[in-house]
Amino acid sequence: MNITRFWTVHIIRFVTFFFIFSVAAASYFFPGGNIHDPSQIGYSFSHNFLSELGGYITFAGDINTTSAFFFNFALFSFLLVGIASFYIPSLFKENKISYISAFIAATLFFIGMCFFASVALTPHDLYREAHGYFAINAFRWLVPASLFFVIAFFLSDADNKYTIINIIFLISTTIYVIYQINSGNPRLNEALLVENVLMQKAITIIHVISIFSLTFCFDSQIKRKKITS
Repeated sequence: MNITRFWTVHIIRFVTFFFIFSVAAASYFFPGGNIHDPSQIGYSFSHNFLSELGGYITFAGDINTTSAFFFNFALFSFLLVGIASFYIPSLFKENKISYISAFIAATLFFIGMCFFASVALTPHDLYREAHGYFAINAFRWLVPASLFFVIAFFLSDADNKYTIINIIFLISTTIYVIYQINSGNPRLNEALLVENVLMQKAITIIHVISIFSLTFCFDSQIKRKKITS
């Protein structure tokens, strides 16, 4: 078995598909309710944060066991993506700076994935402060991680389109972190709730698509460099 391909291609693709499936399943089983309207039926794309899928009690007061199981298990699985990141530097050994940058990026990315996994372990309705801490800082770790990945990809012989994907990842994550710092409290009114929720959904979609797309680069690098282990 090619261990490098297993982690950088198969594991990352599995986790992204599993996350999409689990969010869909969690949304289907979500009882309902949001910060401003406990009577809401079911899950709302514009009025419910993703993390609400992982809570054990909804704002309507309903038990949310099934939805929480799917979402938290899927979110925790991103720890595997963090582990997979340590296999990425071996694909950029042709340039010393590229390799070092990829290693720094992998370390920072792993920490970010650990924070996301911690979000799954601290449901918002049970551990509000810890949940908020991990949720906010998970994205902040990804800013320097994506910056070093941009450097690694730019200096490597990888196709330039993958460097562009990393740049999009970096810019979008940076914008979202700035938004987090300056956005209003979604509890103040419904308009702020919708704005915050849609921004979270947007960055999540960008991240999932970007991470999945980069597996094609990793697969190409493995084939080009004839990496067999």
